[in-house]
Amino acid sequence: MPAYPAPDLVRLYRALRLIRRSEEEIARIYPTDKIKSPVHLSIGQEAVSVGVCDALRADDFVSPTYRCHAAYLAKGGDLKAMFAELYGKASGCARGRGGSMHMIGLDHNIIGASAVVGTTVPVALGYALALKREGKGRVVALFLGDGATEEGVFYESLNFASLHRLPALFVCENNFYAIHAPLAKRWATARLCERVATFGIPAHMIPQSDVLEIRSKAAECLEAIRAGAGPAFLECHTYRWREHVGPGEDYDFGYRNRDELRPWQDKDAVSTLGASLDPGERARVDAAVEAEIAAAIEAAEQAEWPDTRELHNYVYAD
Repeated sequence: MPAYPAPDLVRLYRALRLIRRSEEEIARIYPTDKIKSPVHLSIGQEAVSVGVCDALRADDFVSPTYRCHAAYLAKGGDLKAMFAELYGKASGCARGRGGSMHMIGLDHNIIGASAVVGTTVPVALGYALALKREGKGRVVALFLGDGATEEGVFYESLNFASLHRLPALFVCENNFYAIHAPLAKRWATARLCERVATFGIPAHMIPQSDVLEIRSKAAECLEAIRAGAGPAFLECHTYRWREHVGPGEDYDFGYRNRDELRPWQDKDAVSTLGASLDPGERARVDAAVEAEIAAAIEAAEQAEWPDTRELHNYVYAD
């Protein structure tokens, strides 16, 4: 019997669709100023989070980047708590204190995200060290962007994870840009997996943002990690459809053009996987997703603001 069952295509499509439509609604609402924090959208990048998280166990952990909506929802994070957090409301997943870049859901083993590039990597390894000592076969999947691979802490963390054979799956969402700087102007070579492999870590590159391929490779890596092989690394090529921060597009800013976008739209995971489903089944999923999002937005609209008396809570240790 295989360690990982065959993929449930309806479940995968539902996760992809939920993330896509949630973020499209965030983009729609954002200009009204009801959302109280900057937003970094994952539109176009959903397949990475969904593919990896679908291969995880419920008791595994994920550590998202500041572009965290996709990983948060793919791991089962509460949609109402996410929208409430975006609105700055007390019922938000960080009680209205964090906003878009600081999603957390410890009830689903979602480690808190951070707005500072690369800083979540060593925090995730702290969890991985604890899980290794626990000895129950649990794993941390830690997400990072291609820009984070240029931080010194990334290489320190690779070395530490390999040296101690930590149960960590590094997942690089390589969308080829660090804000507006293209990869070719930042990397002497594009051989990221080769650099990672020098630490004795199995490294795999997935070029097409295919959710099924990502899930399959993640499952293979996770099986080896649980068996004690130590960390593994996935470089998943993907593409950010919207601007680096905000709800709009940026193809007229001079650093990229729409011709780059079209091939990624043609192989969009949401559309291609949806097209493979029975039309009636797909329609039912779409309707359920729309109803869930509408309920989450309505709940956020009606939720209470944080009590101002709590302003200085959590600033100092008790």
